[in-house]
Amino acid sequence: MAMLRTLLSLAAIAMVLNSAMAANHTVGGNGGWSQGADYKTWAASETFLVGDNLIFSYGLSHDVLEVTKADYDSCATTNAISTNGGGMTVIALSSLGRRYFICGTGGHCASGMKLEVNTIATASPPPAAAPPVLPPASTPSTTAVISSPTKSPASSPSPKSSAPSPKLAPKISPVSNPSSPTVDAPALPPSGASVPTPSLPSSANKIGVIAGSTVGFGFVVTMTFIL
Repeated sequence: MAMLRTLLSLAAIAMVLNSAMAANHTVGGNGGWSQGADYKTWAASETFLVGDNLIFSYGLSHDVLEVTKADYDSCATTNAISTNGGGMTVIALSSLGRRYFICGTGGHCASGMKLEVNTIATASPPPAAAPPVLPPASTPSTTAVISSPTKSPASSPSPKSSAPSPKLAPKISPVSNPSSPTVDAPALPPSGASVPTPSLPSSANKIGVIAGSTVGFGFVVTMTFIL
């Protein structure tokens, strides 16, 4: 049921749109359907599409007959497809092809009161312009940032002592002096014994030493002058 309603709604919308798009062609323009008009020239200036309408506006002395091509050419009124009167006739162009109309009043068709229309298919709307092709969004190029490895401060080499490592001096074995005379230390007196005080040289010995030195010095001086 819902589907049927939807289809009917779509059909109604299509009919409304079709009627809204349909064009109404007033036959003969401002002169209407009457004698003295050039309907061949007027029809050539119009474009008749499926769904359009022909509007015949005329006086009571005229009518509108739809006829075949043969009756159109001969202005015969006896085998008309349809006959319309009353001063206003609307003909719906519901199919493709040519259609022929004449006035049934005697002598009017022969005087040029006849119309031939060629109904063509509904002009298809121009194709919608294709939307401009947008270049692909540029995805922002993700630049890989290569972080340089953080150089840890190089541990300074432990300072090498410029001073050469002390080398153990070779052990020098004491060289024994050859046949050094052994001096016997004087024997200490036993504890409690009195140490004899050395006797000072007497004054006579002092005078002898001085006299000997004077004689020797004089001898050296005398020898110096002689030489």
